[in-house]
Amino acid sequence: MLNFLKKNAALIWAKKHVQKAEEFKKNAAQDQENLLLSLVDTAKKTLFGREHDFENIKSVKDFQEKVSVADYENLKPYIERVKKGQANILWTETPEYFAKTSGTTSGSKYIPISKEGMPFQIKGAQSALFHYIAKKNNADFVKGKMIFLQGSPELQESFGINTGRLSGIVAHHIPNYLQKNRLPSWETNIMEDWEAKVDKIVEETEKENMTLISGIPPWLIMYFEKLIEKHGKKIKQLFPNLQLIVTGGVNYEPYREKMEELLGGKVDIVQTFPASEGFFAFQDDYTKEGLLLLTNHGIFYEFIPLEEYGKPDARRLTLKDIELNKDYALILTTNSGLWAYSIGDVVRFIDKNPHRILVSGRTKHFTSAFGEHVIAFEVEEAMKATLDKFPAQITEFHLAPQVNPHEGLPYHEWFIEFEKEPENLDMFKNELDDQLRKRNTYYDDLISGNILQKLHISKLKKNAFNEYAKSQGKLGGQNKIPRLANDRKIADLLEIYKL
Repeated sequence: MLNFLKKNAALIWAKKHVQKAEEFKKNAAQDQENLLLSLVDTAKKTLFGREHDFENIKSVKDFQEKVSVADYENLKPYIERVKKGQANILWTETPEYFAKTSGTTSGSKYIPISKEGMPFQIKGAQSALFHYIAKKNNADFVKGKMIFLQGSPELQESFGINTGRLSGIVAHHIPNYLQKNRLPSWETNIMEDWEAKVDKIVEETEKENMTLISGIPPWLIMYFEKLIEKHGKKIKQLFPNLQLIVTGGVNYEPYREKMEELLGGKVDIVQTFPASEGFFAFQDDYTKEGLLLLTNHGIFYEFIPLEEYGKPDARRLTLKDIELNKDYALILTTNSGLWAYSIGDVVRFIDKNPHRILVSGRTKHFTSAFGEHVIAFEVEEAMKATLDKFPAQITEFHLAPQVNPHEGLPYHEWFIEFEKEPENLDMFKNELDDQLRKRNTYYDDLISGNILQKLHISKLKKNAFNEYAKSQGKLGGQNKIPRLANDRKIADLLEIYKL
């Protein structure tokens, strides 16, 4: 009876939520400009606001003239002052949390989350679930057990501010109506050794009525493989009532075939786009690609054309200026005190009514040793098209330039861990090269102009990427291995895993 009431309540809440959410899609561009001016007005007495003349910002153009695009290094001096307990620096109060992330140049990054910002992290995830329930008219998953593969929820107090991984922070805000059905246990969730943690999660969940599972694709795959290895059954056989997988952090498409093979049956997928800096988008239409951009969640968005990113005269576009099917570096101004902050993600709009995006790469993850500027979206789409023609199963891959080969012209080297190899690797390789040439004209010119030879594939042994991640202390949690690099730092470390 309790489950019946919970399910019906979820259906009612979801339909009301989705009906109300339709409002923000109608005037998104103008609402975004109003939001920016509201954020500026709120923070005009902060140190950052005084230094950047917020008092005289009356338009988006004024803001762009007075506030330059920033990365973490640019904002770090202000964050260091916040760490010392100073208020009114980037935002009107000290943050409620610091989301701690690992940086490549800055060491650990401390991303502020304000009292105003935190609720939107939760609302983003709730909205994704409510849209799913309303669109599918199905809330059966609320009757079973749910698992969130995430970082430790154990927070430390740093500089008087609760600090931890975003997924751990969010764990403290999961609504009460979901808490009773939630796994794993606190003791398991705070384990730091990721492999031991997944083993323990298997123990705690293998006999439960699992209906919802959430996490980033590589770690979902690890969890599923351990279950299958232990029981010799596909996931839908083990969890016949599994209805929904919620995923985020990386593009799901390259993992889709592998996930479907492990699942062994129909399970709905909802893709999301969360980050320490905010919850940006989620999948609201399950008949097409694309994630709905949340333009009413305390974040003002700007978009720099990728080919202009990093240049002094780069254009900073707003929603009213963007074009479809172009790649943009994502720039954020948030109600947690990030101002014109370059998050490092690259997005591509595929719809304007409402605004839907694909995450197409990272500003720092590309291959352009020869001027080709190949991005993640292009290689992932090329791989997807190749797999459609020459079936195989890919666990993971990494692309790096080989500038100084022992013989012949330079080339792109693809390090691929196959779960199941294609019948003809040479034909697979040629098709992959052709598909990339179709998507990147600069790469095509380099091949046809005999500047580069066709790509090479280096096969890696099973579990190579997990072993590499473990060797770097990056196994588990929200850690992700870049699929592209402009150097051979990762490639050189993958050499030992070659078959």
